[in-house]
Amino acid sequence: MRNIFLFIRRYLNFLFFLLLQIIALSMLFRYNKFHEAAFMNVAKEVTGSVYDRVSNTEYYFHLKRTNDSLVNENERLRNLLSTNFENPDTTSVIVKDTVPYDTLGHFRRFLWRQAKVSNNSTSTQNNFVTIHRGENQGVRKDMGVVSSNGVVGIVVNTSANYATVMSLLHRNTKISASLKKSGETGTVEWNGDSPLFLTLGKIPKSAKIQKGDTVITSAYAIEFPPSVIGTVYNIVEDPSTNFYTLILRPATNFYSLQYVYVVENLQAEEQKNLEEATKKIQ
Repeated sequence: MRNIFLFIRRYLNFLFFLLLQIIALSMLFRYNKFHEAAFMNVAKEVTGSVYDRVSNTEYYFHLKRTNDSLVNENERLRNLLSTNFENPDTTSVIVKDTVPYDTLGHFRRFLWRQAKVSNNSTSTQNNFVTIHRGENQGVRKDMGVVSSNGVVGIVVNTSANYATVMSLLHRNTKISASLKKSGETGTVEWNGDSPLFLTLGKIPKSAKIQKGDTVITSAYAIEFPPSVIGTVYNIVEDPSTNFYTLILRPATNFYSLQYVYVVENLQAEEQKNLEEATKKIQ
């Protein structure tokens, strides 16, 4: 308290001058329309600038919450896609005017779960992505993983709350793919060179292919619904065979992965069991 009085005593004349200046300016702006208008314009500019800076600062600190909200919304919307549902084929033709599933999800084929990326590698021959979802959240081995743009890879290992994904940038990754436009099917692999390119082999030379054509997962890739893998960057012709090798640019940017979606094929086990039982038939 003593310091406050000493401060006032020391700067009394200056503080008194400031008080008189404020009173004078107040009277000037109040009783002079021109100066009042000028003052209001300047005040609005200053306060507007301050509000913009405050708003931008708040927006920056709320980005994580916004991203989480968008990812959850995308998960909900992906689970409503009609491609997630599939009726078994019958001899009868059934026409439905709504998405064919009931409250128990009897006809649902694909279920989506969002997950945050905890770790990711792109610089080795065998790259993996670690996600913060595991067995406790319903993630199991052999489930497909996609980003908002395209395919990421396949789950190869799980713990209680984490899972590792063999990404497209892995030498052992092989995913059945097809040309979206014409339907020719081949296998997408990575040769271990550049993370910016994949290869799609065994495409017959009879196929009409152009640079920029979209490549998606084929019906043989049971881990995924139709999902974009990449686009054709270059067409390599081998004179000794009847096939093209296509160089693809992956749809997923592996350098900036933050969130992914784990895709569960609810009918995959049934299909695998049937195929295994069929193989045993002599």
